[in-house]
Amino acid sequence: MDYGKFRYEESQKAKESRKKTVHVSIKEVKFRPKIGKGDFDTKVRHMHDFLADGHKVKVTLQFRGREMAHPELGSRILDAVLEQLGPTAKVETQARLEGRNMTMVLAPEKKVVPKKPSESKPHAGDDDLTSPQAPPTEVVAEPAAVPDTESIVEVEKTIEPATAAAAEPETAPEPDPA
Repeated sequence: MDYGKFRYEESQKAKESRKKTVHVSIKEVKFRPKIGKGDFDTKVRHMHDFLADGHKVKVTLQFRGREMAHPELGSRILDAVLEQLGPTAKVETQARLEGRNMTMVLAPEKKVVPKKPSESKPHAGDDDLTSPQAPPTEVVAEPAAVPDTESIVEVEKTIEPATAAAAEPETAPEPDPA
């Protein structure tokens, strides 16, 4: 047996196995306990993109000063992140408090490989509106579009007195006796 040929074949096998491996990187997104709704939605949207690309996401919640006295605020934010990401992410490492940071690692859920247009049926023209190439339903219902129930209750409370005040002027005003 030729040793040079053996080494060459082994190096080719190693190179082929390296081609098939998938390198998963970890992206980190940092939150604060007093984050605003717009910033929160933007960061969750970025996390959704990272997970769709196949990356893992490390969610870090940073506490400062007196915020350390209320770790439940941090766990509420992390729960809201999970709720908005929905089925696209699974929790790999549960949230835990390490010093002044609370961290949680999310991994992408296994996704189904969509069929390529060449594998599907031949192109039938404009009648083919319900083809597999139509956008998936999860793109239509974005997680950021779902309002939280607390803000709905607050809006209803502020609207009720305004509608009651608006209803009073619609009645005919009483004439002034003077």
